[in-house]
Amino acid sequence: MMTSDYGLEIKFCRLGEDIAVTDGCRIEGYASLFGITDHGGDVVVRGAYAKSLARLKAQGRAVKMLWQHDPGQPIGVWDEIAEDGRGLRVKGRILTEVDKGREAAALIAAGAIDGLSIGYRTVTAEKDAKGQRLLREVELWEVSLVTFPMLPEARVGAKGDLPADAALRELAAVFEDARRMLAGRH
Repeated sequence: MMTSDYGLEIKFCRLGEDIAVTDGCRIEGYASLFGITDHGGDVVVRGAYAKSLARLKAQGRAVKMLWQHDPGQPIGVWDEIAEDGRGLRVKGRILTEVDKGREAAALIAAGAIDGLSIGYRTVTAEKDAKGQRLLREVELWEVSLVTFPMLPEARVGAKGDLPADAALRELAAVFEDARRMLAGRH
């Protein structure tokens, strides 16, 4: 994880070998996965993006697609960003009319770029017993194509099927969330 001068945090996610680039510049996959510890020791909790995505939609704004987190280098648009049972699913278009967009599309197609990274501000987080930071609510600003991943399991082309260990982690997270809700009522 890195933090910018503006308090923006960024997480890197691996695209992987099964990159989905269609129609020359359409990409899709997961920018973030729930319940999995990234290399920075953070775990995104299901629902962490919901308020931010709803707020952006109500304001008629969108999460930006950037090259390497550079706000001066937008390279495309995210047509769909939504939480599902696995994580933050993204679908978008790299704009090949932009020089850096053409470069990004070529690098992805060649397998030279294999990462996604989210740029966000933490709204609500807490440490768990293992010392991991649980991100409960984040304000999502951008999803970038990057060189180095922070979360290897999240990638362009990632399918909706969960590996067995990820499914068990997801189920454990559901039970933990339910336990916390019940504990707060008493």
